[in-house]
Amino acid sequence: MDAPNKRQGGDTAVRDGASTRQLILDAAAEVMYREGYGGTKLSDIAEIVGIKTPAIYRHFPSREDLVDEVMTVGHRRFIEHVTAVIEALPATATPLDRVLAAVGGHLEVALTISHYAAASTRNMSQMPDAIRERQQELRREYGAIWRRHLAEAAEAGQLHPGLNLYAAQGLIIGALSWSNEWWDPERGTLQSLIRNAQALVLHGIGRQ
Repeated sequence: MDAPNKRQGGDTAVRDGASTRQLILDAAAEVMYREGYGGTKLSDIAEIVGIKTPAIYRHFPSREDLVDEVMTVGHRRFIEHVTAVIEALPATATPLDRVLAAVGGHLEVALTISHYAAASTRNMSQMPDAIRERQQELRREYGAIWRRHLAEAAEAGQLHPGLNLYAAQGLIIGALSWSNEWWDPERGTLQSLIRNAQALVLHGIGRQ
């Protein structure tokens, strides 16, 4: 199983009545998170599911098709969770409140909710060009969430004047995504990490 000290549940728990196809996807997300794209072997995925390796091809034409779907689900997990976190804010929330909520939502889904999200973050740079190109639409959709709320915060005068929003967005998402590589819950809770990340964003780009 992938880094139990870093994951609290996640998508990989075997569900009663889950289809073999879904179990294959769940196992692939786990292996991709743990081993990376290059180290992802169909035999390891099959062992987790409890099937013979050739049986995977009944559900996915190739390893690349399986990897592509894991990446797609991962990007959708980010979009769905961060959107839900923002929409759950009270009507009185400011644009900067929504940016800070997105910070927390990103860390939640990447670190404790979804192997898919973690796998998509860790492996995007390793993807073959064809898969990378197919993922661009979802990546743009996720980026648009951040662009919209950063722009609204800037328009409301809540960000430093003259801030390059494109650079700010890339730096924030890049830093949040890198937390998969170093975060250790034994050295601080997820909520502590979120508070620190939100403070860095608030005091780094927010207008005090």
